[in-house]
Amino acid sequence: MITDGELARTAARAGADVVRAMYGTSMTRFDKGGGDFATAADVEAEKAILDVLRGARPYDGVIGEESGLAGPHGAERVWLVDPLCGTLNYAARSMLVAVNVALRAGSEVTAAASADPFTGEVFWTDGVGSWARHDGEDHRLTPSPGSRLVDVNLDPPFPNAPGFRAALLLADPGFAGRFRPRVVSTTLAVAWVAAGRRAAYVTDGHLRDSVHFAAGIALCRAAGCVVTDLRGQPPHTGAGGLVAAADRETHAALLEIIGGQTPREP
Repeated sequence: MITDGELARTAARAGADVVRAMYGTSMTRFDKGGGDFATAADVEAEKAILDVLRGARPYDGVIGEESGLAGPHGAERVWLVDPLCGTLNYAARSMLVAVNVALRAGSEVTAAASADPFTGEVFWTDGVGSWARHDGEDHRLTPSPGSRLVDVNLDPPFPNAPGFRAALLLADPGFAGRFRPRVVSTTLAVAWVAAGRRAAYVTDGHLRDSVHFAAGIALCRAAGCVVTDLRGQPPHTGAGGLVAAADRETHAALLEIIGGQTPREP
């Protein structure tokens, strides 16, 4: 029987195939309010992913970005599906997007995959190790701070403002002196931290059961990255947000800079 890690990888690949095939075509947009929208590619990719998951695990629950909650009520195992992370990029014919699939079993994400439709890579984890699959071969993910590149998510909401504002991080002299900012507006960048292509990733927001972030967080944890909220606490337990860093030194430096945004009591 296919393992959960293999299933996450297969499902993410199925969604990525749809996203790649529909790229550049004229697509209907479905308004979701607040400036957010989905495209026909989001919808069709999610259908492809759900077909794979339901075929292999019919008794698991599913939370899809576009279709919502489905499956048995109160299921212990729930798949979190983001069929196209970076829809605005995609609609503007930019190839910086990801397809995310993660399995939450109880309170932990135990398998996940994040696929890049345009490079053909699938970053995946079985909850123990993390790999990148390309051309049928797996290569273990190895985090590294060497690039000094830090992706910062500038998309709302910003629940920790004014105590933390992502935009101010980019202007901080301590940040500019040590790191180089990047903004790609897709959680593919979280997988890049696990893969050693980014030194870190920072975002605000409440991310528990997030279809966008669950896969990337699981990949980083299994690869050995340092993953906390914006105050250095375990994810989903405190202020919220995410700091995923390749090593402890990078993580500590970012927490110090982030902490400097909070006004000191007189």
